[in-house]
Amino acid sequence: MVRAADRAKRPARTSVWLEGKAPRGGSARGGGQPSGLDRERITGVTVRLLDAEGLAKFSMRRLAAELNVTAMSVYWYVDTKDDLLELALDAVFGELELPEAESEEGWRDQLRALAVGYRALLVRHPWVSTLIGNFLNIGPCSTAFSLRVQEVIRNTRMPAHGQMGAMSAVFQFVYGFGTIEGHFVQRCAAAGISQDEYFRQAMSSISEQPEFAAHFEGAADLMEARGGDTVSEMRERDFGFALELLIAGIEAMVARG
Repeated sequence: MVRAADRAKRPARTSVWLEGKAPRGGSARGGGQPSGLDRERITGVTVRLLDAEGLAKFSMRRLAAELNVTAMSVYWYVDTKDDLLELALDAVFGELELPEAESEEGWRDQLRALAVGYRALLVRHPWVSTLIGNFLNIGPCSTAFSLRVQEVIRNTRMPAHGQMGAMSAVFQFVYGFGTIEGHFVQRCAAAGISQDEYFRQAMSSISEQPEFAAHFEGAADLMEARGGDTVSEMRERDFGFALELLIAGIEAMVARG
């Protein structure tokens, strides 16, 4: 266990994955180490709390209460709160189903599957998008996802100098789309109304404002043209079209050589 004074001396550690220490766990080994806990269980409860209450409300004290142990007991297994958040971040990346390298599917279908899975992850766990920007995200599950993405992009036959740009185009788009979608879903849940009702109320309020009226008519036409009767349907159409647009862009750049 690392003392609080020691943790304070190195508040900006790079990554829990670069510490070079074996994971702590198992049953009590004396010296006050609590029994009945391990890193996997602590990480699982952390994910559940983050999903239910959000990143802002998460604390080691809240986690300890959920585990029915003292806050200091958790520090037998992780040195800092940031370490635990980084472990939780990698754990949810383990939920992704990665296309098999030997699959007969072409790169287009594999890229679609990776993009759809990543979007669903961001919506299912809205706190993930914030943590991705805070940590290196180099745990085993995150790395497996990244390596699979790289392999699929290589299979497009995109020249090497353009592969990182292609990855950024697709997965930065998915990150932004999934982040906004996840926050919208979270906001509706907090307000206690459906996404469709929230959307209707927002559009109604905007249309009633004189300063927005002139612009709203054009926006309403676009909303009708995109199709779909619900927010979910409209979102699916937008995401699907944008993803196909990016795939077509990759195809065009490969053709240009």
